[in-house]
Amino acid sequence: MNRGTWTSWPSREALTPAPRTPLRAAIGRFVWAAVFAGYLWKAFADGRFALWQMAIGLVVTAGCAAVGKEFFRTTREHRLGPSLGLLVLLIAVAFGALEAGAGAAAAVLWCVCAVVALERLPLFAAVPLTAVTLVAYVVVKGDGWLTSVITAGGLCLGGYVLRLDAEARGSSQRLLAQERAAREAEAGKAALAERSRIAREIHDVLAHSLSAQLVHLEAARLLIEREPSAEFRDQVLERVVAARSMAREGLAETRQALSALRGEMIPVEDFLRQLMAGEPAEVSVAGERRQLTAEASQTVRRVAQEVLTNTRKHAPGAVVTVRLEYQPDMVALVVRDAGGRRPAGELAVSGSGYGLVGMRERAELLGGTLEAGPEEEGFVVNLRVPA
Repeated sequence: MNRGTWTSWPSREALTPAPRTPLRAAIGRFVWAAVFAGYLWKAFADGRFALWQMAIGLVVTAGCAAVGKEFFRTTREHRLGPSLGLLVLLIAVAFGALEAGAGAAAAVLWCVCAVVALERLPLFAAVPLTAVTLVAYVVVKGDGWLTSVITAGGLCLGGYVLRLDAEARGSSQRLLAQERAAREAEAGKAALAERSRIAREIHDVLAHSLSAQLVHLEAARLLIEREPSAEFRDQVLERVVAARSMAREGLAETRQALSALRGEMIPVEDFLRQLMAGEPAEVSVAGERRQLTAEASQTVRRVAQEVLTNTRKHAPGAVVTVRLEYQPDMVALVVRDAGGRRPAGELAVSGSGYGLVGMRERAELLGGTLEAGPEEEGFVVNLRVPA
């Protein structure tokens, strides 16, 4: 063995217990029942009800189990000092049991300490502790030298085999995690490539078309403005200007959608501030900011756009309050306006946007919720989606 083998810990994956199956849970309950039955049998076999001895034995056993559980946790965290302290405590308890006349219990505890030391500690610390416990075991049992050597060798071999088995299991877990991460990265790369392809198609068709419309509408506006002022001319100019504004907004939204497909979106809070720029609105952000998933980010953006559009239609000039809150497992968006509104049912079916029904469906597809309705002053939309 090289020096690193003596000083290195088993990996954390190797020291992490496998999930408890119903069979393992049943075995654990059986072991505790067997221990309790053994104490009862000992009490009756002695010809007297040594209930106080049995009670003390059960308490000590439960304490040793708690110490062992803590030992497993500290070794999993690679904390050498606490791990050695807990194991020395168990060895001392075994000596106490020996002095109290429970030689068999002391021998079992020493054997367990020897095995788990080899399984879970660096070898430079495990070997001396194992030697001490096995010497104590041999002295207590008092068997012949051949039996003692075979027993001690078997315990050492068993502990080391358990160590190698745990390392192999940990290596398998790491390989599986790496393979899973590689597959996820490959799937993400493929999805990004497909989104980029869709973005190129949208850009080549819709963005170019909207850009051409803007050019023609601007040219039409300039031509109309050259004509003498008249009622018909002013009406046509108003329609052209409105169409140009809608085309410009459509082009801006198309570019945002293209950025989302390519994964180049600006942070949500910056988007909200840009969206509300020029409006009588207040934007606040709470919680620890983090990058949202593409679906959650797009949902927040679309809902905010739809709410602002509805506010312009149904409460023009109303002050809008926008609050974005990052919560541990989700993100919440609350939008309020201080203007009068038409009834919610009328709002839900008006216009050509998503409406309340579309916004709610978008949130529910992600496992979130959307609540909307009138307040004492104005209207409120409350969106919550996992993120």
